[in-house]
Amino acid sequence: MRRADSDLPHFNFERDAFARGFSLVAGVDEAGRGPLAGPVVAAAVILDPAALPDGLNDSKKLTHERRVELYDVIYARAEVGVGIVDVEVIDRDNILQATYAAMIQAVSGLKRMPVLALIDGNRAPKLSCSTQTIIEGDGKCLSIAAASIIAKVTRDRIMIALDQQCPGYGFAQHKGYGTPDHQAALTRLGPSAHHRRSFEPVRALCENAANRAA
Repeated sequence: MRRADSDLPHFNFERDAFARGFSLVAGVDEAGRGPLAGPVVAAAVILDPAALPDGLNDSKKLTHERRVELYDVIYARAEVGVGIVDVEVIDRDNILQATYAAMIQAVSGLKRMPVLALIDGNRAPKLSCSTQTIIEGDGKCLSIAAASIIAKVTRDRIMIALDQQCPGYGFAQHKGYGTPDHQAALTRLGPSAHHRRSFEPVRALCENAANRAA
């Protein structure tokens, strides 16, 4: 068993939940709250206590190659649900509500409804089960770490596909985050259909274009 004070995620949150009577526990995390383009993706994962994957960690602390390896292992050993919410909803409802919607989709996509969902962060969506938030949970809780990997790899693959549809922005490299290269491409090409118009600097570019057209 990993110790609670380990620098790696552990299974103690789940074991504590089992001891409190929560028979089925899922970890939930998202990827893509901060980028200027692309959807927000959430994942929910129910790990099998008898077949815990080795090497799970916060997806941001893993290499791309290791994330992909673990993605396959998680799908092979665990129950997984994924939620994807596109830019139209992000711009209409705001990124927090869109993230909640993706989390709700992810939990609903599980084969079995968990009794408790462990949520990364300090706020949780309204789910059909109990919830427990864990700040920086992707680095502490094994189920949340697994969800972070599923969400990150899923979203990265979406952005690589969007790069083929909208060449020139570099989506495959920066995955929609506001890097200098991405912002330079935005200025040069203008926003694509996959950019979040409620996010700066995309909003400013759209307003400038509208003012020039007026």
